[in-house]
Amino acid sequence: MKPWERSPQRRRYLGAAVAAFGLVATLLAAGPAAATPDPGDVPHQETVTKGQRSDTREAIDNGDIPGVDQVVHSDNVSHLSHIPKQDLKGTNSDLAFQGKYAFAGNYDGFVIYDISRPKSPKIVSQVLCPGSQNDVSVSGDLLFLSTDSSRSDNSCTSTTQPATEKSSWEGMKVFDISDKRNPRYVAAVETSCGSHTHTLVPERKDVYIYVSSYAPSTTFPDCQPPHDGISVIKVPRESPEKAAVIDFPVLFPDGGNPGAPANPGVSQTTGCHDLTTFPKLKLAAGACMGDGILLDIADPAKPRVIDRVEDNVNFAFWHSATFNERGTKVVFTDELGGGGAATCNAEVGPNRGADGIYDIVGKGDRRKLVFRSYYKIPRHQADTENCVAHNGSLIPAKGRDIMVQAWYQGGVSIWDFTDSDQPKEIGYFERGPLSTDTLVTGGSWSAYYYNGYIYSNDIAKGFDVLKIDDRRTDSAASVRLGELNAQTQPDYR
Repeated sequence: MKPWERSPQRRRYLGAAVAAFGLVATLLAAGPAAATPDPGDVPHQETVTKGQRSDTREAIDNGDIPGVDQVVHSDNVSHLSHIPKQDLKGTNSDLAFQGKYAFAGNYDGFVIYDISRPKSPKIVSQVLCPGSQNDVSVSGDLLFLSTDSSRSDNSCTSTTQPATEKSSWEGMKVFDISDKRNPRYVAAVETSCGSHTHTLVPERKDVYIYVSSYAPSTTFPDCQPPHDGISVIKVPRESPEKAAVIDFPVLFPDGGNPGAPANPGVSQTTGCHDLTTFPKLKLAAGACMGDGILLDIADPAKPRVIDRVEDNVNFAFWHSATFNERGTKVVFTDELGGGGAATCNAEVGPNRGADGIYDIVGKGDRRKLVFRSYYKIPRHQADTENCVAHNGSLIPAKGRDIMVQAWYQGGVSIWDFTDSDQPKEIGYFERGPLSTDTLVTGGSWSAYYYNGYIYSNDIAKGFDVLKIDDRRTDSAASVRLGELNAQTQPDYR
């Protein structure tokens, strides 16, 4: 028996946020090895000052921010449905889509929803398989799950175990989802430093997986420095049990961004956090801690860097990347504070913890990433709300560049970056703070547009379905996809 078969409109809030800024500064000063960006296995809580608690309550009383758990949204957005967490009580994470199904990651496993009726989605199955972050993607009959927490083994009954022990396991898990009611665990591949996130390059016979991981240590036998690249896994569709690492391309021969003290407040590059591929254009964009990169993936087994950029003024942690529909721009996100801090306020400002919009100029190997502007949600949040740029996808509106994006407790933002120099929000959805007394990690982890609707996986609350009714996005309703992994950019047209 194989190990993986062992078990189955609110006013702008200008309240004080100096202490929240101090929290962000503390997180950044600690360095990437001391705190893993993205919330950890245990819900994150931070004590806030008496003044911050008072400011939050006053803002709610004045109507400057929503009340605790109160749902608010712009006039052009509707909240169609909500399914609270059921058996899997861990942190909700990423989303993927196929046909009439949505696949929702959770630190305890994953959930499959039937979304054939978006106003009343149904749970099809829940799979218990602990291992944060359980970043999820699908291709054909296969589902892929990332494990970036040190486990006792590769089974779904594993327990936590220190990364200092050689026998500990982290990496990729593969499930057969031909029967959505009974997913079957079929393969496991251990990867260096685990798999924080992963990205697919699907081909007819094989699926290539780019595995992003980081934060090596001389005390970790399976995660030794330097760790300046990504793992590439090849999965034969007909024999997924033969999945294996085929290469570890070094993307930063010079070691990448050194971080502090050379670049204070910037993460040292010790790997990548997330990559997005654009198979039609044979391109990928990588968000790699202290660096943003553009890659040629003409040979999917051997991705090759063709440009690299840094922002040592406003970016603390390059987190994720999204191409526009024509592949002429990339939106990079900065996850300032690791997703656990209140950064959507006046003190942090509009250029940190934001999106960076870059145009791609030139041709071939001479293509360059050219910075144009920043985008950050214009709605200030309370000091008890973790808020920063996070996962999103395009809304494929004809002739426009529009994106929907999760901002943790900042909610879901719909914004237009057709003019790279002047991005603007055109719609939003959010809940009020989880607490007025403490900063509790929550909010939307991922918000993606799929076949006419927006789906959000809320860390603490569950699964939400939204719809935008706006002339600027109406043309997207005619676009129908059979499958969507947001980190594998589709050819929408």
